[in-house]
Amino acid sequence: MKIANIEAFWLRCPIPKEKQHTSDYGLLTNFDMTLVVVTTDTGLQGFGEAKAAVGSSGSCASIVSCIENEIKPALIGQEAGHINKIWEMVYNGTRDHYALDRGRKFPILGRRGLTISALSGVDTALWDIKGKQLGVPVIDLLGGACRTEMPAYASGGWAGAEQIGEQLLSYTAKGFKGVKMRVGVMDKTVKESIKRVKAAREALGDDILLMTDAHGTFNVPEAKKFCRGVEDCDLYWLEEPISPDNKVGTAEVRASTSIPIAAGESEYTSFDIREMTDLRAIDVVQPDSAIIGGITEANRVAALANAHQIELAPHCWGSAFSFMAGVNVAFSAPSAVVIEFSSGGNPMMYDLVNEKIEAVNGNILAPTAPGLGLSPNWDFVNEFKQKIN
Repeated sequence: MKIANIEAFWLRCPIPKEKQHTSDYGLLTNFDMTLVVVTTDTGLQGFGEAKAAVGSSGSCASIVSCIENEIKPALIGQEAGHINKIWEMVYNGTRDHYALDRGRKFPILGRRGLTISALSGVDTALWDIKGKQLGVPVIDLLGGACRTEMPAYASGGWAGAEQIGEQLLSYTAKGFKGVKMRVGVMDKTVKESIKRVKAAREALGDDILLMTDAHGTFNVPEAKKFCRGVEDCDLYWLEEPISPDNKVGTAEVRASTSIPIAAGESEYTSFDIREMTDLRAIDVVQPDSAIIGGITEANRVAALANAHQIELAPHCWGSAFSFMAGVNVAFSAPSAVVIEFSSGGNPMMYDLVNEKIEAVNGNILAPTAPGLGLSPNWDFVNEFKQKIN
């Protein structure tokens, strides 16, 4: 079964005004993603997602160009089931034969950034194809589920100190036993971030997991100050306290507090994650399958998490395709215990696919449908795909 075609579509869908929110990224009025479609010579299709930005809004034109003009010509005619080989081909480029012969990497210059994001979408689509070909969910290809269900945490939390409790309680009313809120530069001051977290904990009580996400916007002193200010709030983790460019600084923040530190959504490949574990910078690792290098590389990160005895919590803020990629990796990993569930305006999660994605009483059930178990709503795709000059 050989690869006959690879297509990439930049989708941009408006977020209904009542579901829009403002964060450090500004007012988010649209949701963007790159839908990747791999078609085999048997007609079987697989689907994946590649991201141009960790947040929900960003131009995907460069990713579409990379997939169609660089990756596609190299992969047409390759065996669709040779996923590991294909990953090495894209990562090592014209020197891939050396890499496979010598057993080590000879990477291209673009071994970080958009090339790996583009590869992520193709890789995920190939796993989807293999699962469909064999009639099993991707999780079975990864060794099977470690659990039958997993608690989900509702990811949102942008309201001010006076409304944050009400906003988070609207999530727990749906059955979620954990919630995540945003903090950092969007609050203008560290003091205001502390105030919002204290208000959130007071409203939630002691039995709900509370995570915070700074989107990498504190500096090291600010992150330390924030941690001191919320030490008594029993945070499950503080996510991306400072810029992902400053891994040493992240390690410094972690060493200063008892609050677990989470990061990884902005990282490319397991090599970036290995640097973080070597620096003892994180307690929780959060690979995004649409950024890290697809399911292949997310699974390698899961192995790192297991070896370093840290928690795996895939970043699942994206379309239904990257969400289910993260879910399959998480369920197969012994070190994953909670999964992210988007609570913002996200048409790519609910309108892009024909299947219904939901949390049942705050839990996600282990996948059972072949591949990723998703099919695109082509009417939606055709309505929101962008023309690229």
